[in-house]
Amino acid sequence: MYGDFVTKNASAVSQIEGALRSLTYILPVHSSVQLLSIYHDSLLARAVQRLPALQRPHPSPHTRYTRFWSQKSPAYKRLAMLLQVVQYTELLCEMAAKRRGERARWRAVVILESIKAMCRLLLMRLTNSRPLLNPPLPEREADPSTLEEKDSSGLESPPSEKSEDTQWTMPRTGLSLPTLPSSSDISGYLLSKVLTADDIKPPKALLHRVNGMGELAEVLYILRPVIYAAAMHYWATKNKKSWQPWILGVTIEYGARQLAKKDLQERRAGGLRALTALEKEELKRRGWSLGWWLMRGAFYETFTKAWIHSVTNKLRNKPLLDMAGGIIEDYEFLWDQYYFPTATL
Repeated sequence: MYGDFVTKNASAVSQIEGALRSLTYILPVHSSVQLLSIYHDSLLARAVQRLPALQRPHPSPHTRYTRFWSQKSPAYKRLAMLLQVVQYTELLCEMAAKRRGERARWRAVVILESIKAMCRLLLMRLTNSRPLLNPPLPEREADPSTLEEKDSSGLESPPSEKSEDTQWTMPRTGLSLPTLPSSSDISGYLLSKVLTADDIKPPKALLHRVNGMGELAEVLYILRPVIYAAAMHYWATKNKKSWQPWILGVTIEYGARQLAKKDLQERRAGGLRALTALEKEELKRRGWSLGWWLMRGAFYETFTKAWIHSVTNKLRNKPLLDMAGGIIEDYEFLWDQYYFPTATL
């Protein structure tokens, strides 16, 4: 069966998916691979769940949280699945709409962003006003085929016990001596078994509920792509270098971030230092995503585009570097012509 093949060859399947994503970025095949990977993730997740409890890999906080809500709420799972399907096909939809002109393209972008925002608002309600994670479904973390190599007892052997194939044979006498285990291997093994405070928390406690100013910040963060796309539809169709959409979008996203941090600092005991690992990770991811504003709208047209062209011109006719310049030019075409390659939500 296909499911058994994917489970037994998960590493090879992941490598093929990655190769197809990188080689066919602007083709419909890319979206098809992304959609197929959702099905593969579900197959591998079921395979991991069938393993004995002691053989299952330790899930990340993101996986624990999203798996909890996916199992608890069928509506959450369906909405999260719809959201990911839209994200995986949005660029293809934008390309198709562009054939009918710029206004049709921006109309399609606004509709897609509105669908995603509606899904996120409903997910926020289903999780009792908790911040949203991206992606909203559990990510692929383990290759089940490697888990079969563990001891049949279900326990992973410490490094000091794995000495059968790490013996050293003395050249003159022929006697074999076991290799001493590395102290770093032992420390790494022991540290991997240590539980943190987040490991013993119930999954839904990994993200705290927001209210008041924090809830307003989350809603603004969700609506920002819709507002920015609508502003681009209004202004950018007339002038691509118009600064109004860019200023509006970056102000909303940065303002939402500052509101959220202020709410956490004032309402949470311990402030930002008391955040869970998952909350810190999501806050950090949103902070880094602000950098994508250098690749959008008027800032890109005025500054970044010229800088990219100067870099690619310097790389031309130089061994190896010329190949890197060609890759940058291919991506520059996407950044210049389409909205979704630089979208972060």
